Amino acid sequence: MSLIGSEVQAFTADAYRNGEFVTLTDESLKGKWNIFCFYPADFTFVCPTELEDLQKEYAALKQLGVEVYSISTDTHFTHKAWHDHSDAIGKIEYTMIGDPSQRLSRSFEVLNEQDGLADRGTFIIDPDGIIQAVEINAGGMGRDASILINKIKAAQYIRKNPNEVCPAKWKEGSETLKPSLDLVGKI
Repeated sequence: MSLIGSEVQAFTADAYRNGEFVTLTDESLKGKWNIFCFYPADFTFVCPTELEDLQKEYAALKQLGVEVYSISTDTHFTHKAWHDHSDAIGKIEYTMIGDPSQRLSRSFEVLNEQDGLADRGTFIIDPDGIIQAVEINAGGMGRDASILINKIKAAQYIRKNPNEVCPAKWKEGSETLKPSLDLVGKI
């Protein structure tokens, strides 16, 4: 069963953000766009490259009204230690959620039960707490955070214009489609 269109399940989690520990809940997501970026573990190899890349896009995402959260099955204490000892992770300004109970990873269906680690999953969540996009990658395949900008813009456009859809490679300002009987078989 797909998670698209489903509401984020209730949760409470401890996190590290900008030099302090914070507690988040599913209610923390309401009223803004959110990106959840699950990854296997701190102090690894592909993960810091992805999280640093996500930081490079963070300002642009914030301008779009998006909050970013990285999540692994490590604790928030481990996130702080990694932040303090890695040049790449030390740049991160967004929230790093600890999921040692594996509840979040399990509820987003990215938990590798055998390893006890999260798969590489990216989720776009709308201001109502509804999942609008999901991408899952194999463990050795890092993600490109720049593609999130257009995905967010498309999701936001569709939310404001529910009778329109964004075709492949849509960019802000480009033409959209208005599904109708007139378009059937003509695209």
